[in-house]
Amino acid sequence: MDLATIIGFISGVALVLWAIVSKTSIMTFVDGGSLAIVAGGAVASVLLAYPLKNVLGLIAVVKKTVLTKSQSPNEIITDMVRFAEVARRDGILALENVAGDIKDPFIVSGIQMAVDGTEPALVEQMLNSELDSLAERHSDGKGMLEALGKYAPAFGMIGTLVGLVIMLGSMDDPSSIGPAMAVALLTTLYGSMIANMFALPLADKLGVRSQEELLLKSIVIRGIMAIQSGDNPRIVEQKLKTFLPHRLRGEGEEEAA
Repeated sequence: MDLATIIGFISGVALVLWAIVSKTSIMTFVDGGSLAIVAGGAVASVLLAYPLKNVLGLIAVVKKTVLTKSQSPNEIITDMVRFAEVARRDGILALENVAGDIKDPFIVSGIQMAVDGTEPALVEQMLNSELDSLAERHSDGKGMLEALGKYAPAFGMIGTLVGLVIMLGSMDDPSSIGPAMAVALLTTLYGSMIANMFALPLADKLGVRSQEELLLKSIVIRGIMAIQSGDNPRIVEQKLKTFLPHRLRGEGEEEAA
């Protein structure tokens, strides 16, 4: 679970609620019709913009973004060096016995192709194609969240305009103007909250998660290619650590120690 996401979301909601209850009742800020216009309208626009199967998959994308903890690149490098040692000592066919203990299907697929004697260029091409497909799926998920963050404030303004029209239609009753105006402004508030406390932050977090996963997959591809070419395990380690910033290159050695 990503604690930063949970802490950020809870903190944002708590601060808004505290600001409300410290001045008035929270029920003043609750209006079902306003919420229906904003949330329902934003979701409807996302459905117009994206295929249904993509929108239904958004829940899984958000769940993975919030609940999945990213793996350390040094852990991947350590595993690839270990595989290189096995291949160097017992031959590349010995990796078939190791593949059963690997949980990542991407690594299993690459090792299996290497064990089967697939041409290195074809192995690299197929793994890179899978990497491109992964990047595209992440881009779609990020795009849907950004669209939700774009449409929610727009529907907030639409709801405000609807409320103002209703308010202007009842100008003969001055006592109703204040409550009607308050309800009209609630839609703008709801739209801003959905965009800035949920959709846009999650879109940014998904972008970060995507970059992290693409880096890990790139390390795996380079590691498998090095193993297939018979590189010395130390050379494999040096090649893979070039993917990391200098501040992270010593972490793997500290963990091993």
